[in-house]
Amino acid sequence: MNHVPRFWSAAYGPDRSPITRFLARRALAVRAFVYDLATADHQPFASL
Repeated sequence: MNHVPRFWSAAYGPDRSPITRFLARRALAVRAFVYDLATADHQPFASL
């Protein structure tokens, strides 16, 4: 990801309430997880 997400200012801005910052940080974490999942190499794993 080469751009700053939209939630960045809400997640790390000092003028936001703690609950807003928490929810924005969770949204950023979910977004990063979904991005990683979408770009992952989906090769089946088998160990024998």
